[in-house]
Amino acid sequence: AENKIFLNSKPYIVHRIDKETSGIIIIAKNRKYAQLFTSLFRIRKIHKSYLSICQGEMEKVKGLFDSDLIRYDNDKKKSERAITHYKVLDKNTNSTLLILNPITGRKHQIRKQLFSIGFPVIGDAKYNFSENKINKNNNLMLHAYSIKFMINEKKYEYSVNIPDYFKKMLLKKRLTLFKNS
Repeated sequence: AENKIFLNSKPYIVHRIDKETSGIIIIAKNRKYAQLFTSLFRIRKIHKSYLSICQGEMEKVKGLFDSDLIRYDNDKKKSERAITHYKVLDKNTNSTLLILNPITGRKHQIRKQLFSIGFPVIGDAKYNFSENKINKNNNLMLHAYSIKFMINEKKYEYSVNIPDYFKKMLLKKRLTLFKNS
């Protein structure tokens, strides 16, 4: 019976990442699990981690972005609260490598928040300073690295490898993902 249910079901994408962002997403195998994951996202019980390389050297080594992001829905201006924890993994005078944990899930949240404080994501053609326009062949240096959640008291944690283009940018910018402490 289990196989029959699986064969007659279709996969459901239960959350999204920007099309320019690489990394992990959850795809539920059927509607029942799609509803479960959707509810876990709604009550903020799914925790995502992103890696990003941004322009400039951030002074604070960790902190919280808590801001209102503006978006337009049918020409109507809407303000939505966006919360992201961040930690600097490495930095130098022209670049910063961050790990970011969004609490809310707003459209372009991380990209908008970093741009608004003057540290746009490298490769971001939309949220960038005009004097720093980038080559269109550059990839967005934002990677959905890991995802964690619990179902029935069992912990699940998944992560994906960093893409080669991201590794090349780390080398180019002289940034190290994991420092020896």
